[in-house]
Amino acid sequence: MSKTLRVAIAGLGTVGAETVRLLTKRRTIISSHAGRPVALVAVSANSKSKDRGLDLNGIDWADDPLALAMRDDVDVVCELIGGSDGVAKNVVEAAIASGKSVVTANKAMLAHYGTELASKAENCGVILAYEAAVAAGIPIIRAVRDGLVANELSRVYGIFNGTSNYILTAMHESGRDFNEVLAEAQELGYTEGDPTCDIDGIDAGYKLSLLSALAFGHTVDFKAVDIEGIRSISAIDIAYAEKFGYRIKLLGFAEKTNDGIRQRVHPCMVAKDTLIAKVEGVFNAIIVDGESVGATLHYGRGAGAGPTASAVISDIIEIALGRGTPVFGLPVDKLFVSQKARQELMRCRYYLRVGVIDRPGVLTHVRNIMSNQDVSMDLFIHNDYNQRERMLLVFIIHEAEEKLLRKAITEIVNLNDDQKVTVMIRIVDL
Repeated sequence: MSKTLRVAIAGLGTVGAETVRLLTKRRTIISSHAGRPVALVAVSANSKSKDRGLDLNGIDWADDPLALAMRDDVDVVCELIGGSDGVAKNVVEAAIASGKSVVTANKAMLAHYGTELASKAENCGVILAYEAAVAAGIPIIRAVRDGLVANELSRVYGIFNGTSNYILTAMHESGRDFNEVLAEAQELGYTEGDPTCDIDGIDAGYKLSLLSALAFGHTVDFKAVDIEGIRSISAIDIAYAEKFGYRIKLLGFAEKTNDGIRQRVHPCMVAKDTLIAKVEGVFNAIIVDGESVGATLHYGRGAGAGPTASAVISDIIEIALGRGTPVFGLPVDKLFVSQKARQELMRCRYYLRVGVIDRPGVLTHVRNIMSNQDVSMDLFIHNDYNQRERMLLVFIIHEAEEKLLRKAITEIVNLNDDQKVTVMIRIVDL
């Protein structure tokens, strides 16, 4: 066999600890697939005394992760610290500058600095691998970069966040409202103490921006992703979706349009007999549309210690085999700077729920507002309810330009003296 590939891990949280366990437990089979011995030689974390249930005998401990990244006896640094910048980014930059390849699960860092780090890795002749950053146990990076390379891709979409999918699934199954199910998800450990990134769509946006860059060959542009989360979705919306034949899912889309690349994350209503509607719980599913292959479905666990560590080790093996490819499929100087397609020009059907004060003429006024914006209704329901004499209006809107619908919504909300909760959900045909 060839020279041993020496690995260091910075960060021993749940993913880092599980990576250590797998590298130790399956060292023989990993080395066999890598074509040479793979050895974990050093680790670093905040606390050396913390009981992680790991046997670290024979593995060096580094108090300083930057020092770990620059050690002469390390070939590959696994950055599993997390965070978009700070220590994590410093470790990656130090490792690259000292001629070491890097494996990372850090989607936030790559979404903000991916093009910059790719350029640095390219200039230093090392590999920056990130299979674990997008869909953990689903090998979507390798599938898009290698397996579908013969295709011109037109669209990538799917469920990118298991926490949000779990919440929406539980709301559908139990009829409970958002806050109650969120608390349950936190108790079960499906989300962090601060669930903002998950439920506000930011986590999905990070992942989508990376996959879009890889699929279409452009520089990473997280700021171009239009993001909406699921905080506003209530049990009543779930119930109406079921009544109309839909399921609500938080979906991410990256797609080519005539005016640029459109990247978006938002709740959608999808027909309940579609594949994506049947993806439940913490599972992820990503669909890639290719010119020659058609639609391919990639399904599995998109988070968690085991799936993420599995992806980390697959990248280590790729590095051991010398299968280095440009980070986003093309050399950095071949990536184009994408033009952001305007979300406001998107056309689709919509579900709209709005509460208005029950007073004479309000329904006629609402209909006139929509008509003036060239927005027409396919279905209209109104229910009386006693919350400060409000009336609940629910619409299914014919295909319309989003800019015009938003103007209509603004006018409807302004009919009242106080701000009303309004929910707009796009209905997408998949």
